[in-house]
Amino acid sequence: MEYVAFDEAETYEPDEGWQRRALAGSDRFTFEWFEKPPGHSSPMHDHENEQVCLCLEGELTVHTEEESVTLSKNDSVHLDAWESHRVENETDERAVGLDVFAPGRGFEFWTDRD
Repeated sequence: MEYVAFDEAETYEPDEGWQRRALAGSDRFTFEWFEKPPGHSSPMHDHENEQVCLCLEGELTVHTEEESVTLSKNDSVHLDAWESHRVENETDERAVGLDVFAPGRGFEFWTDRD
């Protein structure tokens, strides 16, 4: 069993106010809790991992090259590996979500980018 206390989870901040925490996971899948400040958007990107994004609080808009969908509390979206996307908080309130990646990945995806 691997226990990860939320307050002791490894954290990083790819952009100011965009906080992420690594929760329990493995090489096969990882869970990352994140908080997006009002108006924040990740850049359009893709990766080898399938991804499920679950909205826990507020609203998150997920944009792909073909469409956009706005997630409210407990809504989720699945993204295929290599599907270009970005996640945006278009509101004036903070948004909180949970990303699940398969296979698992580490923080270096964002921290080692140019």
